[in-house]
Amino acid sequence: MTTPESAPSVRLLLCDDHAVVRAGLRALLASADGIAVVGEAATGEEALAMTARLSPDVVLMDLQLDGGMDGVTATRHLTQAGAAVPRVLVLTMFDTDADITRAIEAGATGYLLKAEQPDELFTAIRNAAAGRTALSVPVADRLLTRLRSPRPTLSTREQEILEQLVNGLGNREIARALFISEATVKTHLGRIYNKLGVETRAGAVAAAKERRLLA
Repeated sequence: MTTPESAPSVRLLLCDDHAVVRAGLRALLASADGIAVVGEAATGEEALAMTARLSPDVVLMDLQLDGGMDGVTATRHLTQAGAAVPRVLVLTMFDTDADITRAIEAGATGYLLKAEQPDELFTAIRNAAAGRTALSVPVADRLLTRLRSPRPTLSTREQEILEQLVNGLGNREIARALFISEATVKTHLGRIYNKLGVETRAGAVAAAKERRLLA
């Protein structure tokens, strides 16, 4: 019978574009029982190549990678690679709804923030290797909040006006562009603010981007 002590270590590949971060993670993980760092990648492309060569159980993936493909794109490639598909555990500083959604949709098994305590990181890596979801508490809270607050539905005209806001147009310019009156623009803006739970143009743009309401 296999015991936890005799079980093989989780083979882990680190992917982060900062050498200091990778060195810190490697040193930290050296103290974790049952986890073996088998390689380090600085780019998404390196992560794909090293995964094919080293067959890690888990790839610890940063989202923001300098140059080339980002972490989400790399995650998508890794989780659709075919036979030897590793689990991808995102480790990042970013916790916006858009980042979380993109990573999960790309196939990430878990999503952790870099503020996690070491033991929580170790547990998440082991859970990911076993196919269990691993989420930071703030990330889980955001996902639950989104489930409780469904994505707002904008009318076609409201969507058009929102897109004009993103382009930096004022009410008069929006009215001219859409061939409607300024009063109509103001009415639609009020409805947009109400649906997004904001009070300003900047707030509407930020909320729309975070909730992925823009094409």
